[in-house]
Amino acid sequence: MDIIAEKIGKNTIQVGPLRLEGRAILAPMSGITDIGMRRAAHRFGAPLVVSEMVVSSEYVNRRHEALVRAEGQGIFPHVVQIAGCDPVMMAEAARLVEAAGADVVDINMGCPSKRVNGRLSGSALMRDLDHATSLIEATVAAVKVPVTLKMRLGWDDKSLNAPELAHRAEAAGIALVTVHGRTRVQFYTGKADWRAIRAVRQAISIPLVANGDGTDLEDARSMLAASGADAVMLGRAAVGRPWLIGAIARGLEGEDFVEPPVEARRQAAQDHFESLVASMGAKAGVRHARKHLAAYADHALGAAAATDTRRALIVTSESINEVRSLLASIFLDPACDKAA
Repeated sequence: MDIIAEKIGKNTIQVGPLRLEGRAILAPMSGITDIGMRRAAHRFGAPLVVSEMVVSSEYVNRRHEALVRAEGQGIFPHVVQIAGCDPVMMAEAARLVEAAGADVVDINMGCPSKRVNGRLSGSALMRDLDHATSLIEATVAAVKVPVTLKMRLGWDDKSLNAPELAHRAEAAGIALVTVHGRTRVQFYTGKADWRAIRAVRQAISIPLVANGDGTDLEDARSMLAASGADAVMLGRAAVGRPWLIGAIARGLEGEDFVEPPVEARRQAAQDHFESLVASMGAKAGVRHARKHLAAYADHALGAAAATDTRRALIVTSESINEVRSLLASIFLDPACDKAA
């Protein structure tokens, strides 16, 4: 399949038929970038958001959790990240997510978790580039939509083979590459090496995205300068602040970095919570939401969150109505304006 992927102008990135109007992307995060968070980030202007990692075999076998993770209604472009070690299964999962509405399929070769690597998936694939290439080729051949790839610098400091894998990926038809500036052995320790990503920039002509440790607009600018990448991908910093990605994208274009009004932030938090309850059911939705609710409260209240009883209640409550009430109360607090 012939996929055209190139950087258009200074601030627009072309990925297959898709034009990304901005240079900041919401990272895929397991258990975090659920449909509610991605919808919120999208509404606040994130140029691109990526689903949680979906295990290819679980999606092919129609596991409920995998199907929920791949949900993308209301988002364009809708990107589903898949992971696996079997070319046949990866190809079938790609076909199925495309049929379900995915506009882009992203391949995970960067997850460092022991569970994923134990299945010879994620960043473990960087130990066998021939096998990794076979997975890429099978996935690209299975779909008509663009396929992208996320990886690390390598398995360890002795095998920094991201440039070679990226080069192979481009030859196989990958439309965009994202590199997290750590090796698998590092997990999330130490500091992401944005400058090391520059070696990948020199190896490929397709768009490159730098990932790892970015938290704000200043970091985003530094990541671009150090790596030579076309865009940045941020994750944890956007938890509780789904508007962050869009704000950084606008900031990279020279606009002032501003937090949305309190009412817009409150509505985003409320809609996010309601989406989790709707997709997961009351009990599971309330429990899954806790990490998000805690982050919304922390950002809304600032330093006051440490001693605010509502912060403790919102992450222990089993009641949908109580959570709704607590969210409204937190965003009505005068401290919310000060925290912004």
